[in-house]
Amino acid sequence: MEKPDLELKALNSYCGTQNYYQYMGVLLTDGVKYLMENGYSWFVTDAIAVIVAHPKIRQHLQKDDFLTIKLKLNKDEDGYTADMIITDGNDTQLYRQHYDLTDAKRELKLFYTGNVLMLASEY
Repeated sequence: MEKPDLELKALNSYCGTQNYYQYMGVLLTDGVKYLMENGYSWFVTDAIAVIVAHPKIRQHLQKDDFLTIKLKLNKDEDGYTADMIITDGNDTQLYRQHYDLTDAKRELKLFYTGNVLMLASEY
């Protein structure tokens, strides 16, 4: 098995998608599948779990079927911490989850609309 590419060197090559993959009741694009195959499955899985189960997110989606999900990295003396921040797309924060330690190497931005989770470049 190949070592995952935590730097996501091929991330910029994803623009649109040719395939959709069913995962936890949500459709994923080729780019999100690439994230999962390269060490970021924890981020995608956590984002989907919140989208599917969190009452505030579900309530928002009944009114407006769009979310922005960001992975923000923070450097400290022990390495990196991270935050997953879910907004309504207009910077109104709906949810935030902190990770005390991560091996992630890139900040990420995903969109969720129409039951599809995609890279911002695939929107």
